[in-house]
Amino acid sequence: MPENKKNKCSFCEEMIAPGTMSFMAQDGSIICEDCIEFFNDTLLGKTESPTSTNAQLFDKTDFDLTPKMIHDKLSEYVVGQEYAKKVLSVAVYNHYKKIKNNLSRNKSIDIEKSNILLIGPTGSGKTLLAKTLAKILNVPFAIADATTLTQAGYVGEDVENVLLRLIQAAEYDEEFAQKGIIYIDELDKLGRKSDNPSITRDVSGEGVQQSLLKIIEGTVANVPPNGGRKHPHQDFIPFDTTNVLFICGGSFEGITEVVQNRLGKKSIGFNSSVVKNDKSEKEIYPMISHEDVKKFGIIPELVGRLPVIAPLEVLEIDDLKKIICEPRNAILKQYKLMFEMDGIELEFDDEAIEHIAKKAHEQKTGARGIRSIIENIMLEIMYDIPNEQDVEKCIITKDVVLGTGKPIITKKNAN
Repeated sequence: MPENKKNKCSFCEEMIAPGTMSFMAQDGSIICEDCIEFFNDTLLGKTESPTSTNAQLFDKTDFDLTPKMIHDKLSEYVVGQEYAKKVLSVAVYNHYKKIKNNLSRNKSIDIEKSNILLIGPTGSGKTLLAKTLAKILNVPFAIADATTLTQAGYVGEDVENVLLRLIQAAEYDEEFAQKGIIYIDELDKLGRKSDNPSITRDVSGEGVQQSLLKIIEGTVANVPPNGGRKHPHQDFIPFDTTNVLFICGGSFEGITEVVQNRLGKKSIGFNSSVVKNDKSEKEIYPMISHEDVKKFGIIPELVGRLPVIAPLEVLEIDDLKKIICEPRNAILKQYKLMFEMDGIELEFDDEAIEHIAKKAHEQKTGARGIRSIIENIMLEIMYDIPNEQDVEKCIITKDVVLGTGKPIITKKNAN
């Protein structure tokens, strides 16, 4: 494991990342940014602990968040998706109880890991849920795109490189990294296209699923310290994935049809007819089962290693309106902050927000489409307004969203 003692904090003994603030005393001791902040808060009378990601401040044997506390913190960033948030909250709570049990010397039973599969349409919040979860728990977090992974021996990325990202996120503290979270996106793109065996080898589909099996279940993997392909003359980092929580996600486009077929009632005979299920797409997602995921093309062995399914619902217009305004990191709050830096108050009226939500809903890109819509609306406005003098307020109306009008500008010296 790479280590440079000159770049280690003398107080918390954690590595100091390149480019971050630190202070060196005359005796040669070094203090990191997190410790500086903590001591500063102490002098000012603040008693809260620093928010460092140091392993010393994160002992999972003393995990004290309840499922409801996790759910409430997720709700600060993620609008709606109540069922998925509850599933995640309980699964994470149980996961860290499992770690506490399995690290105990007095354990009588080993508790197996319950990895999670997030299924939902694009833009419904799968990645945001995983990122927010890592932020809440203050653990190392790594994200990987399943479509970039290939079988060993082919051009692409080995699955072990995903583990390297987690180790790097923990600043090469392997013990801390082994309590982290890995999110593998686009898992559905690895689904077998057909049940028939192919003549050509499957480089990025079933083969990658097979490669993911062991690390997701829990094994000691050999991780190349510098990334890239493994070769026999390279030293490896042995990394135990037993306590790493894996969250896989995917839109699984078309899986609702698989569920509809399963729920449909069939009769046998010459005059038989198939009575199809008439449930809406929003009602279908919570009904997705492991059997449906297998029929979609994910191999049974991998499905078995993802015992917890957290389905996300299709976002409706009302959900999108809330996403625009309410979360802690809502895009409107971000734009208002940027305008405040120029001393300008930014306001979106209710009709403008309604039409932005409708546009995003029509595009079927979920919350992901909201940013691109607002970026296009605000481009010319953010280009022109900094050049104007004494602007006090800028109001975005429905006409601005529709492209038929300009924003309402109020000047400071206006009577």
